[in-house]
Amino acid sequence: MTSLLPSTASAGRATPDEPTAGPRRRPVLLLASSAGVLAAGLSLLVCVLLALLGWFLSDLGVHGEPRSALAAGAGGWLVGHGSGIVVRGAPVTLVPLGLTLLAAWCTWRVARGLGERLWAHGPDAHDLADGARDWTVPVGVAGFGAGYAAVALALGSALGETFPSAGGSVLLRVLALTLLVAGPAVATGSGRASVWATGLPPWARHAASTARHAVLLHLLLATVLLLGALLLDLDEAANLVERLHTSPGETVLLVLVSLALLPNAVLCAGAFLAGPGFAVGGATLVSPGSVVLGPLPVLPLLAALPDEGAPLAWPWLVMLVPGTVAAVAAVRTQRRRPTLRWDHGALRGCVGGVGAGLVLTALTALAGGAAGPGRMRFVGPLTGDVLVHLVTAMGIGGLLGGLAVTWWQRHTSEPADEPVDEPAEPAAPVDGDGPTPDGH
Repeated sequence: MTSLLPSTASAGRATPDEPTAGPRRRPVLLLASSAGVLAAGLSLLVCVLLALLGWFLSDLGVHGEPRSALAAGAGGWLVGHGSGIVVRGAPVTLVPLGLTLLAAWCTWRVARGLGERLWAHGPDAHDLADGARDWTVPVGVAGFGAGYAAVALALGSALGETFPSAGGSVLLRVLALTLLVAGPAVATGSGRASVWATGLPPWARHAASTARHAVLLHLLLATVLLLGALLLDLDEAANLVERLHTSPGETVLLVLVSLALLPNAVLCAGAFLAGPGFAVGGATLVSPGSVVLGPLPVLPLLAALPDEGAPLAWPWLVMLVPGTVAAVAAVRTQRRRPTLRWDHGALRGCVGGVGAGLVLTALTALAGGAAGPGRMRFVGPLTGDVLVHLVTAMGIGGLLGGLAVTWWQRHTSEPADEPVDEPAEPAAPVDGDGPTPDGH
């Protein structure tokens, strides 16, 4: 992206007849594939260490061997990437999203560092002006995914038939991590993302900000709902643990398993706030308007479930949450980056709300799966209904919020709480993302 400067070590030795050489750079594919292996290895190491801790806490490691714990940790890493597992002949496809979140965090951190190392690669300003294409980020992302997939395939082939989907399902998750997490991280770290963003219209960038705020706020409310329900039924959670007759070490292990499933529970709480709710086994439903439960597994997280046959007194109030969240996100974004144009205010709010609904639905779809044989083959949110409710409610809420704050700014003409991120408009504004000379 920029022309390279000569290194200080060689600048003093350069002669008119000998051109100064720039710093030596390693190939992009080598750096990227090494970063992919590192990202996979970091999350794998954490899983292995947790498995060793669980092995030691269970009877102080008297039963079994450390080698079995290492295999269990590697298997947990695969399960966190969607491989599924067969337990006594019954397939279990429920993914503990805590392990997936760990892998995504490691992927972001390592890929961001990779981007910072790749910022000087690619054509310089003169080559770009001559029409050269910059393939640094695509090549880096492809190499990162290849290195990550190599680790996944090696583990899948080593662990055998216990993980029946260690090939295709894991590779799909690796591809998703590469495109949705590593790709933006490399683009951000290398500085390309900021350059590409300037080519987008202002309302599109602000709609993306609205969607991000709406997603985070909805997940925050779902987390508060879950933790509040657990605190109210803390005695019930303690009773569930006592029924298992676990030792102190095994209780710690049970807490670790619950933490791995905590993101699944948060997304189920988000589906509850959306209206449709979720299932905890066949012929069950937990929603604001109806609670139908059957026999449940002994898991402390399930103490947060409401009592059977006790729906909320005003279920429609809960279903107003997604629209309100989108409206608040639209107002927050537009107060920071004001506009006086009705079309821009509407697009920011509506597109941002619809985008937030789609993102939340995609996350919600990851929270379900089969948790065992029989009725436990159906666990998780009702994704199809969640899609309809979230996209509709958040789209309408964002639209109303965007229009409301546009009306308010047009009639008050107050300055934004923070500086507008757009350059100053000319006398005749083009995109309308700043006050017009007459204040309208």
